[in-house]
Amino acid sequence: DFGVRRETPRRYAPMGGSLAPVRVAGFTWNGWQPSAVYALQDRGIGFKSLTESIDTTSSGGRLVFHIFGALAEFERDLIRERTIAGLHAARARGRKGGRKPAMSAADVKKAAAMLLDPNITKVEVAQHFGVSRTTLNASLSRLGEV
Repeated sequence: DFGVRRETPRRYAPMGGSLAPVRVAGFTWNGWQPSAVYALQDRGIGFKSLTESIDTTSSGGRLVFHIFGALAEFERDLIRERTIAGLHAARARGRKGGRKPAMSAADVKKAAAMLLDPNITKVEVAQHFGVSRTTLNASLSRLGEV
């Protein structure tokens, strides 16, 4: 599946021709998947990288392409595993990820008390605390003050 760029190979590479990007890194690992190159091969379109000297029209080029793909997948998995391990370690140390709440629990309670007055609107309360009405509503519902 070529995603957004589905039409690109058909437009620029005729049947029996070759698609020749300048670098494999920009063509496959970051945007497209190696499956895009396999789909090109199924249509009789070769793949030649101008920088890395990869030519999938030959068996040696296909071997190098498969090795690059396997290494890229391995590297991506390592990064993912390390990221998850780091997040778990941070949680174990008591660290919590994400953005800090715009309103403290005390502010939310004050805002809820202010809203008991029928003459004060949510917009006014939000302006008082320096937040948007949407943030005020989210804070109220998060602490069950709605």
